[in-house]
Amino acid sequence: MGSFSIVHVLIFAVIAILLLGGGRFSNMMGDVAKGVKQFKKGMSEDDDASTKPAPRLHVQPPVDPNPDQNLQPMKDDRPAQ
Repeated sequence: MGSFSIVHVLIFAVIAILLLGGGRFSNMMGDVAKGVKQFKKGMSEDDDASTKPAPRLHVQPPVDPNPDQNLQPMKDDRPAQ
């Protein structure tokens, strides 16, 4: 009861063509085909971009965590409890 057979699909297609007209239906299918082509083109462009090597970053020397060797921690000046 809930499934569609090929006959139902064909009847639906004929009714759609009659209601929309042959020219409008073919224009819609042409737009769908253009969309599929653009999608495939976009997917192939992504593949081309992934094959290119990434630009190298400039190598920087490591940062010294304490440039002043005589630096000492600050004395605690809070009142004692």
